[in-house]
Amino acid sequence: MADLQDEPLQSPGTDVGPGCLGSDDLAAPGAAPGALDRAMELLSEHPVADGCNTLVWTLRQSPYHDIDTPDLGVDTDIPRLRAGGVGAQFWSLLTPSEAPACDQVVSDTLEQIDVALSLVRRYPDSLCLALTPDDMVDARNRGRIAAFLGPVPGRTLSGSLGALRAFHALGVRALAPAGAPWAREGLTVFGHEVVKEMNRLGMLVDLAGCPSAVACQLAGASKAPVIISNTGAAALNPRPGNVTDEVLLALRAAGGLAMVTFDTERTGDSLHAVADHVDHVRALAGPNGVGLGAAFGAEPGSPRPAGLTDPSGYPRLVAELLERGWTEPDLALLTWGNAQRVLRDAEFTARAAQHRRPA
Repeated sequence: MADLQDEPLQSPGTDVGPGCLGSDDLAAPGAAPGALDRAMELLSEHPVADGCNTLVWTLRQSPYHDIDTPDLGVDTDIPRLRAGGVGAQFWSLLTPSEAPACDQVVSDTLEQIDVALSLVRRYPDSLCLALTPDDMVDARNRGRIAAFLGPVPGRTLSGSLGALRAFHALGVRALAPAGAPWAREGLTVFGHEVVKEMNRLGMLVDLAGCPSAVACQLAGASKAPVIISNTGAAALNPRPGNVTDEVLLALRAAGGLAMVTFDTERTGDSLHAVADHVDHVRALAGPNGVGLGAAFGAEPGSPRPAGLTDPSGYPRLVAELLERGWTEPDLALLTWGNAQRVLRDAEFTARAAQHRRPA
């Protein structure tokens, strides 16, 4: 599973460099020039696999953005993704507030999938739909950003594993159980079947937003590693959505992955504060259990930590962690290796399960 031992690969984009950074310039606090140079070099080989971007929802509301050029109407565009060294992106298919009617949730989710697929088709020279971990590496080799779809909300299943298989056929590779009746206060019998079928299909279970007890139960029930696509450390800031130490330890035991968000309310108002959350998650979940899921994709005005207002700030965070004593191998795990490993483990689990469990 050691993708870090793959042959040397190309940069995620030809225009990654100090001159291409976005709204956060190199003079921002915490961006020592020497460390920044090392960060840029590391990201050219081990780019960021970001666990959460909400641009799909934003584009549904404002469909006229052209993300192939710098766009002040959103915080995510292809130039800033490339400047930040992003090589893989999970496009969240959740909506800010779910409709009360289950059929409307399904309809909204299908529309989200349609917008996401249209986004990938519109920018074929920069984005590449990814269904497998090999697709992730292939996109990186070809200088494109691997686009994974998901998560979708768990409420969409409404008692149907067929709906889960249909989402998988459409390209979805993650589902978030939070708020679903089958995982609200603990896994029901149907909930256990959902997890088994996700393992069989190779879909990731995303624990974002789940209560701690339910998250621990899901981590233990899944044969494949689970993820938390965007979170902070509750021990540092006990805001809703941040993960407790108990869950981080459960992730470590299950080989899971917690991906730290860049959200002022959850992870503080500075790059230094975000780095504190990354340090804490690594200390509890282990070097193999920490990743990045910034949750960019919003329209301007969303609160973001200074220095991390858009994807171009990733090199600055890596530079800060270098100055804190992180080794380059551990940073390569943080940015790329841990996400790649989780996807490969899910694929391996699916292959084994398909021999034992029919659809």
